[in-house]
Parts: sequence; C-alpha cells; structure tokens
Amino acid sequence: MAEYKLLLPSMGEGVMEATVITWLFNEGDTVKEDDSVVEIATDKVDSDVPTPVSGKIVKILKQKDEVAKVGEAIAILEIEGEGGNTATEEVKTETSAPDAETIKAIEEPLNPTATSHVEFSGDLYLSPLVKSIAQQENISESELKTIKGSGLEGRITKEDILAHVANRGNQNQQAAPQQAAPVHAVSAPPAATSAPAATISVGAGDEIIPMDRMRKIIAENMVKAKQIAPHVTSFIETDVTNVVKWRAKNKDMFEKREGEKLTFMPIFVKAIVKAIQDFPMINVSINGDNIIKKKNINIGMATALPDGNLIVPVIKNADQLSLSGLAKAINDLAYRARNKKLRPEDTQGATYTISNVGSFGNLMGTPIIPQPQVAIMAIGAIVKKPAVLETKDGDVIAIRQLMFMSHSYDHRAVDGSLGGMMLKHVHDYLQNWDLNTEI
Repeated sequence: MAEYKLLLPSMGEGVMEATVITWLFNEGDTVKEDDSVVEIATDKVDSDVPTPVSGKIVKILKQKDEVAKVGEAIAILEIEGEGGNTATEEVKTETSAPDAETIKAIEEPLNPTATSHVEFSGDLYLSPLVKSIAQQENISESELKTIKGSGLEGRITKEDILAHVANRGNQNQQAAPQQAAPVHAVSAPPAATSAPAATISVGAGDEIIPMDRMRKIIAENMVKAKQIAPHVTSFIETDVTNVVKWRAKNKDMFEKREGEKLTFMPIFVKAIVKAIQDFPMINVSINGDNIIKKKNINIGMATALPDGNLIVPVIKNADQLSLSGLAKAINDLAYRARNKKLRPEDTQGATYTISNVGSFGNLMGTPIIPQPQVAIMAIGAIVKKPAVLETKDGDVIAIRQLMFMSHSYDHRAVDGSLGGMMLKHVHDYLQNWDLNTEI
C-alpha cells in the first residue's frame, strides 16, 4: 500500500487559497476515482474537490473552516501499490503549488506604475487587491516589508494587510497624547468604512440569523462597489413584441433540435454585445488614473441561487458566440450555478453584467455596478400594454409587449451621453428584432 497526498488543485487565475466547508467522507472511508470528497469555498464560488485516485482516507489534514493554499495537502489517502513517495510526486506534477515566477505573474497588477500615489518594487509580489488596500491606507513599501505574510511562500494576503491596518490604528491611538477637545471644536465626519454600526434593538420573538459566508461576501462587495463608483442610472421602455413573437415561433424547434430551452436571455445578451461593439468604451475598467479598454467581451449574468444568495457566472467571449451558442452557454452556467457546480474561473473576468430583474416580476431596477466593471444593465418584466404606433395611415393604439431597461454606469468613466446612447442602441436592436433571424 502507498500514501497519496490529495492536494488543493489550482482554481483559476488569482485564486491562491480556499476554505474547507465540509468533508463529504470521513477518515477510514473508501473513495473511488473522481468522487467529490470535500466542499471548498473561495471568495468567488463554492465547489467540490474530486479525488483523482481510488483509496481509503487515512488522514484529513484540513478541517472544516480551515484555509488551505493551492498545492497544499488537504488529506492523505491509502492506495494500492508500493512506493508512497512516487504517488505523491505524481500528484505534484499535476497540481503542485505554483513557483515564484508563476505567483509573480498571477499577482502582478495590470499597471504597477500607474495606479497610485504609492509605488512598490516588484520583489513584494503584491496582488492587485492587497496593493489597492496599501495605496488607500497610504502604507509605504518599507512598512509593507514589516508585515509577516501568511500566504504561499510568505505572500501578504488580504487578511494580513487588513489586520495590520487595524493594529496600526490601535497603535496610533495609543501613541497619540490625550488632549481635551475644545468645547466648540467640530471633528471631521468618520469614513464610511469605519463608521460604527447603529445599535439595533432586538425584541421578544425576533430571530437572529447569522449571515452565511456567501452573504458576507456579497455584503462586503456591494458596499465597496457603492463606495468606489459614483452611480448614474438611465431608463428606457422598449417594445419587444417582435422578440416575443420570434421566441414563440422558434422555442419548440430549438428545444427539439438542441435539447435546450430557448429563453429571452440570449437575445438580450446578443443585443448588449452588439451595443458594446458600437460603444467599446463601456467595456472598460478603471485602474487609478488609467482607463483599461478590454479586448474581450465577457458578460456576467447575475443569477439567483436557491438559498437566496446571488452569484454572477461569466459568458466568456460572448461576441464570438451565435444565438444558439449563447443559449447553451447561459443554460449551462445557470444550471451549474444553481447546483453548486461552478468552477472559480466561471465567475471571473466579466467586463459587463446583465441582471434580469423581470424574472421576479419587477418592472425595473437600479443594480449596483460590480467592480471593476463600469456598467450593468437590468432587464425588467415584459408586460402587455396599449401603445401608440405610427403607421402610414396615422397613429393607432395597439396592444404591444413592452419592457423597461435600466442602465447603471460609473460616472468616473462613463458620462450620460455614452451611458444613454449605449442603452438606446440595445433598445433599437431589440425593438427592431428581425422575425426571420436564424438560430
């Protein structure tokens, strides 16, 4: 018999660690090749780790809620064969921890000299998130070098730098001389991130429900997004009668041919992609004082989960997909999102996001822009309404299928003209949808 070290596999660019949620087997249990043995969570997505070999779990090395680094052993299996080190070495060739050069390439910021007020030398290997926090907190390079990193090969993680910031604040308070404030002195308002939470009274019969891990991440990301980006929202009402007729005509044929449901979402995504191609400066991110124009068009798709949480899987290179390809990609991502089958890379790299608030019967919404994107579009419910139509014989009133769309954009990069024209082009593509469009 030989020992086999089950390592935490690579989970996509920039993902260096994961938290163990729960083990699906216990020590002493026998597992088969490709069995999912443990559920893990990153800051992007929850997923399962399968075992590439059959054997018996003899030792669990990472318990529930413990953090493991990519390439670190999380369990030891007993497998058939001899030479336990051989089995371990074979795993390392497939899922070993990245070397220093790989880590540097993963964590290096997009433009290390243009993001900030503080510059750092390359030997620190800071991730973009850690570097952003350091710049916001005015932490110098010399101060950063005093932080003991807990990441792979001593890298500074988000938790390390946040703990340092908190401790630095305490030290500053202790070092400051105690002075009585003047009676009429007016202090500056506290920063939004450090304002104390309001005291909430809990009455008899009230239930206290702790946030789960994903809800905490959503809350943190939404607060940051609102603090970073000045939001502006434009609205438009669109006649999608042709879209409704076209889908009704094609959905049965498409399902019979492809075995896939034909929803409205691929049509909406197609129209958004065309509008992005018309206005590529919507497909950007902000990095300090620089605007980064993205080459790829990757559409994030806000998806509600059965537990009430939200996740945003990404349709990669959406501009290269046909309507049929978009339908299949959307159905696949939605299914895997709702069944916890997404990989971390499935939620990375979005350059623009769509949110279908109409699926809940809502007419419109004002969604929060996910960082580091600069815009998001919300699609409302399709409702039959009387509408005025212009014909060659004059205006007439007819029953039409109407839908509101709202476009939220980051005013740092997108002004009202660009945000409004982008929305109008999506409107035009949908309102003038060709009933003979092939799929």
